[in-house]
Amino acid sequence: MQPYYRPIPSTDPARPSGALPLAGGWTWFDRVEVLRRGEKTEIRPVSDLPDAVSNALTRPRDPLAGLTLDRPRLMGILNVTPDSFSDGGQYAAPEAAIARVAEMQGNGADLIDIGGESTRPGAAEVPVAEEIARTAPVIEALCGAPNPPLISLDTRKSAVAEAGIAAGAGILNDVSALRFDPDLAQVAAKAGVPLILMHSLATPETMQAEAGTAYDDVVLDVYDGLAAAVAQAEAAGVPRSNIVVDPGIGFGKTQAQNLALIQRLSLFHALGCAVLLGVSRKGFIGAIGHEPQADRRGPGSAGIGLWALSQGVQILRVHDISLHKQAIDLWRASAAGE
Repeated sequence: MQPYYRPIPSTDPARPSGALPLAGGWTWFDRVEVLRRGEKTEIRPVSDLPDAVSNALTRPRDPLAGLTLDRPRLMGILNVTPDSFSDGGQYAAPEAAIARVAEMQGNGADLIDIGGESTRPGAAEVPVAEEIARTAPVIEALCGAPNPPLISLDTRKSAVAEAGIAAGAGILNDVSALRFDPDLAQVAAKAGVPLILMHSLATPETMQAEAGTAYDDVVLDVYDGLAAAVAQAEAAGVPRSNIVVDPGIGFGKTQAQNLALIQRLSLFHALGCAVLLGVSRKGFIGAIGHEPQADRRGPGSAGIGLWALSQGVQILRVHDISLHKQAIDLWRASAAGE
């Protein structure tokens, strides 16, 4: 049975000799949890790791479009849609988008993720021309602003990606991990831009209807799905060093499945890619934190975010930049003495 190796990360100041750096970052590990389907897990020392696995787990991640990953990074969310679950309709006009992005940058955002198609549960697909009309003018306006941000374009569609890159986007973020439009990988390869691959099995329109039914072992199934997507992107010409993986919390997954993935987040470092987590204001945070109002879920989102950083996750995709920045600054000072 195929083994999967999950590093058990720590930021404890008492680092033992022989401990390895996780992805060249701020956590270390001296043990791994070995997972196999249908079997009990084992805890093994890092000395037992195969060389290829050790290299994937320890190798420093390359910068993304010039953004180094030697410290936690915050991706600010800008939805230029009328129907996103948290901020739909607020930033569709370029002037409003520029003001909002300047605010997020001032609060500590390292890059901005712009989406023109809602991925909330039940959201319908947006035609290509309409999605381009929503996103490209905003990207172009932001790139012409006095302090232009690094922009990630959240799209499943290759034509939208091409228009976004032409307008100035520097990263592509595909919530379907190439299932919706495989040609998006060629667009990323041709432009030489990083590609974020998020795990999901269904479309936003149908994903929650299928939640809980599609997995034998959600952690290993998501890992295998992302591994296949990474291989597909590499075959299209995107180097692994330019790929980021995202386990897709909340996308066609139950609360129990979301928590199982969050508990074992560090497994995804074994793919040899940077890891992004997007949980900001999602429904399971409201359910566990007893907060029905999406824009009041910032503290719960930050709580999960700090756990993710302790697992070596390099990028957090969030709405509440200032709240997360303060939490991270205090976490770094406590965990790493920075």
